[in-house]
Amino acid sequence: MNLSFCLESAGVLQLALAVAHFWFPQRFDWKGDLAKLSLLNRQIFVVHCLFIVLVLVLFGCLSLFWSQLLIEPNRLARLVLGAFTVFWSLRLYVQWFVYDPALWRGRPFETMAHLCFTLLWGYFVLVYAWALSRQFA
Repeated sequence: MNLSFCLESAGVLQLALAVAHFWFPQRFDWKGDLAKLSLLNRQIFVVHCLFIVLVLVLFGCLSLFWSQLLIEPNRLARLVLGAFTVFWSLRLYVQWFVYDPALWRGRPFETMAHLCFTLLWGYFVLVYAWALSRQFA
């Protein structure tokens, strides 16, 4: 498999994940849950979600449209790829060791989502770590 293609596909997946965030409020009944929060906490939650979407769009665009610049050996590419590898490695860790397994165990849809997200975060880690390793070859 071609590294450029993998970076670009990671970009597409991150953009798709950003778009999926607009479906999350309905799927997870955020309106009902957020109504129980104070105004400040409700607004902090919404702002944080918007910034997560922004980060996904930025990561996705960089990977999709500038994959060749990430492949070319240079200090900036090493820094960006290292940051992406750390970011997605931490997200993978959170998937298994921060979220309570009671949220997905014994629940078919949630178990499938948990496994799909594990594969997605793992794919991002592998792609960015592979690209980072090529920086030092």
